Parts: sequence; structure tokens; C-alpha cells
Amino acid sequence: MESLEEPTQVSATEAFRSYQGGFFRVLLSPDQTGGSMALVDMTLPRGVEPPLHVHSREDETFYLLEGAMTFHVGETVVNAAVGDAVFAPRQVPHHFVIKSESARFLTLITPGHFLDYFLEFSFPAAEEVRVVPPQGPPPAEFIEQMTSKLTGKYGVLFI
Repeated sequence: MESLEEPTQVSATEAFRSYQGGFFRVLLSPDQTGGSMALVDMTLPRGVEPPLHVHSREDETFYLLEGAMTFHVGETVVNAAVGDAVFAPRQVPHHFVIKSESARFLTLITPGHFLDYFLEFSFPAAEEVRVVPPQGPPPAEFIEQMTSKLTGKYGVLFI
């Protein structure tokens, strides 16, 4: 498994980063928006979705570009199709399920500093980006490290 690196400054033109069997590219960074937002183009395989969680500091908006996803935001369930947008406000429990083999979506993070989490738990992608479905759960120590950082550093609580 690749070693984790500290977040780095990312420009909108930087290459893709590998994350959870998929990849992403930062379209707008907090540095470009005075911290007010980040916009990320993300492609993930089915099976790597986050568990039910709550962000204490930021809102997330998702815009589905390819595939099919189901979003659970509070008591609301949205079966999203291409072109649908879903808002997950801070302090409201949410998670999503990828229904297709993979999904490509934009994530708007407001304010934008939660982008640092994605940078911290990703690494520069190879020249050819690809989606690799999970072959089993990640190692327990990786899950513990990720959960600890999400809770302590980024204010995300798991339910």
C-alpha cells in the first residue's frame, strides 16, 4: 500500500490523484477561492463508499456526471441519475451508494479545506488513470488511521 503523504498545494491543472480504487482531479482549490470552496471531479468504483457520517464544518454538494448513485441525506433518499445534484449540509448524517460499476461526480466542498483530507489519503496517479474495484476490505490499521484523522483533524463523525 502506498504511504500517505501530507496535503500539498494543488493547482486546477495538476494531474489526477489515485484514491480508494478510483481517482480524482481538483478543479478549484481552496487557495484559488480564498478558502470558500473546493471543486473536485471524482471517479470511484462501487464498494468504496463512506459509511454514514456527519461533517461538523462543511457542506457537500454532489453532481452526478456518469453512473448511478443513491444518496441518503438525513431522512431523504435520492436515487440520482446523470445530471442530478444532491446537497448534504453540515451537521446532517449522510452517505452514498454507487449503484453502477463506477460513478463519476463533481463534489463541491464549502468551505473548501476538507479537500486536504482527499489529498492526504491519495497519491499522484500513474499516467493512465483507471478504476479498480476493491478486492476486500482495507487493512485494519489503514481504517483506524483514516478514521482517527477524519474525526480528530477534519471534524467528521461516524454514526
